[in-house]
Amino acid sequence: MSKANRSRKSASFAPLRNLTLMEELVIKLRTRRPDVPGLGVFHGRSGDGKSRAAAWVAASDHLAYYVEANDFWTSRAMLRAIVDAMGLALPPHATNNELAAKVAEELEASRRPLIIDEADHLAKKDMIDKVRALHDMAAPGTASIILIGEEGLPQKLQRYERFHRRVLDFVAAEPCDLDDARQLAGLYCPRVEVADDLLEQLLDQTYRSTGRVAVNLVAIADYAQGEGLRQIDRAAYAGQRINTGAAPAVRRFA
Repeated sequence: MSKANRSRKSASFAPLRNLTLMEELVIKLRTRRPDVPGLGVFHGRSGDGKSRAAAWVAASDHLAYYVEANDFWTSRAMLRAIVDAMGLALPPHATNNELAAKVAEELEASRRPLIIDEADHLAKKDMIDKVRALHDMAAPGTASIILIGEEGLPQKLQRYERFHRRVLDFVAAEPCDLDDARQLAGLYCPRVEVADDLLEQLLDQTYRSTGRVAVNLVAIADYAQGEGLRQIDRAAYAGQRINTGAAPAVRRFA
């Protein structure tokens, strides 16, 4: 699987480096020795495509379960979201202990990792040890859980010693590179060939943010269509606004 899959492409997906990194982390957890813990952390800047990579890996070949935390999560909301993602049928009045036991049982039986995105919310709400408890409730060597979060997530996890020492690997998401930008151009500009010099300009001005490169490629596709262009380079796009992520300047009126 892993690196060979960078050739895959669908109508809404490009096989970027961070997909490969996420796949490799999932495989590492699933194939670990029985006496090795099964927690993983995938961290990086906002906009580097972590969530999209995780959601794709979860959906592709049913490699993992995927949920996204939010600021309104309680322990019960977390358990219910995981139960729903696993497709488990439990009555509304099931206790938290019953929900947790069923989640651990499913992790043990399926050996499919559970991916929890936006895990910084869990650290903020002091729920990290509840995730660790789900891992520990399953038989040794069977449950795998991956937390996805911002660049500083590993530092936030250090205060949860029982979680931190069970982490098999911390994987850092990579900024967008030229090869990623070419893949994104094929996805967002399917009818126009975008030259490398324009892609390099996007990378430089967006600080290699995958999300911002994608937004600019949508604008480039629209511009090229309006101009009737089948190829576009930096010179042809000169004078057009590039979305760098900076807030627009305050307008002044006479």
